[in-house]
Amino acid sequence: MKRRKTRLIRIGDMPVGGGTPVSIQSMTSTPTKDIKSTLDEIKRLAIAGCDIVRVGVPDMESAVAIRDIKRESPLPVVADIHFDYKLALESIKSGADGLRINPGNIKKAEYIRDIADACKDLCIPIRVGVNSGSLDKSLSDNKPVAVAMVESALGHIQILEELDFFDIKVSLKSSDVNVMIEANRLFAETRDYPIHLGVTEAGVDTQAIVKNSIGIGVLLSEGIGDTLRVSITGDPVIEVEVGKLILRTLGLRREGVEIISCPTCARKEFDVESVVRDFDKMSRNVKDYVKVAIMGCVVNGPGEAREADFGVAVGKNGAVLFRKGEVVKKITKDDILKVLLEELSVYNK
Repeated sequence: MKRRKTRLIRIGDMPVGGGTPVSIQSMTSTPTKDIKSTLDEIKRLAIAGCDIVRVGVPDMESAVAIRDIKRESPLPVVADIHFDYKLALESIKSGADGLRINPGNIKKAEYIRDIADACKDLCIPIRVGVNSGSLDKSLSDNKPVAVAMVESALGHIQILEELDFFDIKVSLKSSDVNVMIEANRLFAETRDYPIHLGVTEAGVDTQAIVKNSIGIGVLLSEGIGDTLRVSITGDPVIEVEVGKLILRTLGLRREGVEIISCPTCARKEFDVESVVRDFDKMSRNVKDYVKVAIMGCVVNGPGEAREADFGVAVGKNGAVLFRKGEVVKKITKDDILKVLLEELSVYNK
């Protein structure tokens, strides 16, 4: 997959753009001033595979709290700020690794310059974020929403460029997947800044997963996108897990256990769903990439099992264990889960 060329920025020690691997972001759901709860959530996100975390900064107490959060955070911390330049400056003093703030939303030019100068001195990038739901009405009237989003982003960017600030990352998000895709395609033709992908306000559960997978997946498949956040209402750890699956499915990130299992039909010779669900739960801590086939009959089973790192295919008289394309041994149906976990232990580093 040929990826779009973008300039390289760094958020803490995490590179973004410049051909580096696509990174996964999430945002804490806790009040930032509740330092312990916020750190607990950040640590959970790090274990799940998150690369960058964003914290909301609605008040000065939250900006100051970043100092203590940074001391223990295993991830680079981005401060999410709207309108108040003082919160941006305090977050910078507290050690934030990046800012999410739109310069066009700050009232005075000298305030914007103060932020840009402080970020420039410490090599802190600024993310310019445009959401379709909060577009200025003067931009969105009488033109496609995606076009208006790009114009808004370019307006914010121009303010920073005129201050000789170019350490910029851009996001163009919408709850409408088609609008989000079109806006990012249009922007990708105008500037070489790294792009942060996401379908915002995507909802819960299956709906959110489908909307994010299509929106983010389409753009990544076209080489657009340097970092991403999957928006799901609920536990942010799920956002990270889905993000990892999107990247792995596209071959952009190879880690964890990929399970190849049949959707089941009348030909299945054992309880495929139960074994797959148990195996999935018990293999979540595996970091290295491994493909495992769990197949319920002899129609497609042997072929899929041969193509996996290891797997089982089940017939009327029992199951066969495959390893790297070769038959290893016959096993009973009752031993399938136990044998698969024994094989997995080789990859569990």
